[in-house]
This record gives sequence, C-alpha cells and structure tokens, in this order.
Amino acid sequence: QVQLVESGGGLVQPGGSLRLACVASGFTFSRYPMSWYRQAPGKERELVASITRTGSTNYADSTKGRFTISRDNGQNTVYLQMSGLLPEDTAVYYCKASRYCTLGICYGQDYWGQGTQVTVSS
Repeated sequence: QVQLVESGGGLVQPGGSLRLACVASGFTFSRYPMSWYRQAPGKERELVASITRTGSTNYADSTKGRFTISRDNGQNTVYLQMSGLLPEDTAVYYCKASRYCTLGICYGQDYWGQGTQVTVSS
C-alpha cells in the first residue's frame, strides 16, 4: 500500500518557521525524485521545490531562498524547512513522488500525499 504521510503543518506568525515532513511507504523511496507543491484557495497547484534521488535541489523563485528541501533515504522521508514565512505562503502543501519519464515515455505513476495546511497569520 503506497502512502505518503505528511506532518508539520500548522499556524505560524509571519517571519516564523515550520518544518514539513513526508514519510513514504509501499514503494522504493530512494528511486523517486521528490517534490513539494502548494495550492492556495482559488489558485493552481504550484511547484515549490524538488530534490533528485541523489540530493540535487531546485526551488521556485517565490521561495526567495527561504525554503530548503532535503531527504533522508534511510528514513524514507522528504522535508521542507520553511523560514521567513509570509502570508502569501499560506496554502495546502503536498509532497509528490515522481514516476520516471524518458523520451516522452513515463513508467508507473506519480504518488501524492494528502496535503497539510500551512497558515501564516498574526
């Protein structure tokens, strides 16, 4: 049974920090690139950060150096460390395990977590 179980969301004041965690099970975590997405009410889901199987990272411009994605393959966990939080960071945050694609052909399927609410407000 494939599961991505997220934790760490909640209410935080502007300028504060949160660390989100997503624990994976039911598949070979170390083989999958992992990503964090977020979706605010009335907006499209957007990519926040991604990390390869070996730890290379990419970030959305909107993170402005405030977020850090990391993974622990031994614990089957991907993290999103969020600092300097802004009200516009308020969204439901989802973790995603990406299937392998090459030459326009994809194998298997993507997996998504259930989402965790992050609210930045004073």
